[in-house]
Amino acid sequence: MSRRIILAITGAAGSVYGVRLLEELKKNKGIETHLVVSRAGFLNVATELNMRRSELESMADVVHSDKDIGANIASGSYRTAGMIVAPCSMKTLASIATGLADNLVSRAADVVLKERRRLVLMVRETPLNLVHLRNMTTVTEMGGIIFPPAPSFYAKLENLDAMVNQTVGRVLDLFDIDSDLVRRWQGVKGNESE
Repeated sequence: MSRRIILAITGAAGSVYGVRLLEELKKNKGIETHLVVSRAGFLNVATELNMRRSELESMADVVHSDKDIGANIASGSYRTAGMIVAPCSMKTLASIATGLADNLVSRAADVVLKERRRLVLMVRETPLNLVHLRNMTTVTEMGGIIFPPAPSFYAKLENLDAMVNQTVGRVLDLFDIDSDLVRRWQGVKGNESE
């Protein structure tokens, strides 16, 4: 059986992270991707990347409507390796933190948490207000991982694409998925030659 990973794209800036994750996961034949995109997520993909809905959906193995609360990924008996929300809006973060589960994105995240599976939220907002911070703390206390896509300046990456790749590779590390995207730190002396 393939390892199943749920990927959600929500209405925060940074849809490139979700698309790049899909591209990378597609390379791994042992992984089955389940894609859920919110309405605002589709809007951002179109606006930021000039990508059509059909083009995005064709990258996933299985596509679910965010309204389909009866989908297989809405049940703990359907085994997955976990879920990534990339990017994660503050609305989605709040829904997950409070257990609202009013759409498939927040319901699937709720299931991942209750089943003690890996949940990674690539939260995108700045600056943060107190409720954002409290929601991040709550999700962390529930077992989720808050992963803001902050650039790794120490890696001396050449361009935006390399920065996105570095971040995506680090997220994949959390699921023990090897990729050649990460420029790994070798210590100060090991990185002087670059």
